[in-house]
Amino acid sequence: MASHRRPKQPSRTRVTVLTATAAAAVALTSQAAQADPKPTKGEVKAKVDKLYHEAEAATEQYNGAKEKQEKLEKEVSALQDKVARGQQEINTLRSGLGSLAAAQYRSGGIDPSVQLFLASDPDSFLDQASALDQLTAKQTESLAKIQEKQRVLAQERKEAQDKLGNLADVRKTLGEKKKQQQTKLAEAREVLNTLTQAERDKMRADDLRASRAAGNRVDLGNGAPASGLGNGAPANGAPANGAPASGLGKEAPASGLGAAALQAAHTRLGMPYSPSATGPGSFDCSGLTQWAYAQAGAQITRTTYTQINQGTRIARSQLKPGDLVFFNNTTHVGLYAGNNTVLHAPYSGTYVRYESMNTIGGFQAAVRI
Repeated sequence: MASHRRPKQPSRTRVTVLTATAAAAVALTSQAAQADPKPTKGEVKAKVDKLYHEAEAATEQYNGAKEKQEKLEKEVSALQDKVARGQQEINTLRSGLGSLAAAQYRSGGIDPSVQLFLASDPDSFLDQASALDQLTAKQTESLAKIQEKQRVLAQERKEAQDKLGNLADVRKTLGEKKKQQQTKLAEAREVLNTLTQAERDKMRADDLRASRAAGNRVDLGNGAPASGLGNGAPANGAPANGAPASGLGKEAPASGLGAAALQAAHTRLGMPYSPSATGPGSFDCSGLTQWAYAQAGAQITRTTYTQINQGTRIARSQLKPGDLVFFNNTTHVGLYAGNNTVLHAPYSGTYVRYESMNTIGGFQAAVRI
């Protein structure tokens, strides 16, 4: 007779172990499938460059807000001084009005006909009466002056109050842009730290080599490469040759002004990029262009967003050395140096250098000061 014995059921402990093992295997397989491959050095550089450009955009917005803040602070200070002077003038007029009123009260308590009858010298009394009429006229004039001064003072106080409100808004924007800038820079550093030290060193060496090659394409007319960077980046951030450019390349300068600005910027080769810095020891992009033109004797505004509206807009095909060139939706500016090369302060962690226009970013516009 065949046996129909029921198969032995696995113990609860054994089922639990098998289930846990299977779940772990599935999880590991899923994680392996979902794990992103380590980004290449090129991908890391592209992401870092994007973050630096975003940080630079925040820097330029911060610079614009800071410039507006400084202007508002001056205007508020001038208005407050004006209000204080106006109040002093009103106080003086009120004091004079009080003296006139007191004199009128002292002599105005008796009917004029009685005063004439009692006067020992009628002629003298008539002279006094005439003087009182003049006092009344002066009093009326003083009252009119006080009313006008009070009206003007009220307007000035309101204007000062409005500007103080604007100043508070600008200061809030400053804080927001500063935080945004710092966040983007921190993100960039975090991405960079996914590379090994050797990879980061090679990235910097590649940037230096590219800068030197770009500078060598700019003929300064003295037989020396325009880059002035020698065989490596300056150890102390100073330009290696320490001398201004003596010529401006194969393309004729746009003007003596543009030539002088480019020569001035050339002396800053190797100086570090620093957000919101305007030189002479460190710069951001628009700080460098503003400083360079100031050395040439021309005052231009502080930010990329305002510099692009100065001078004369020109096409890329019309570029001459010394012209301002703008990239990445007006977040970056440099000085054209000829041969498709720009002299600029790129972004945090770099230094003033020459670079091909093809590697900076999207060309937007050019301006000749």
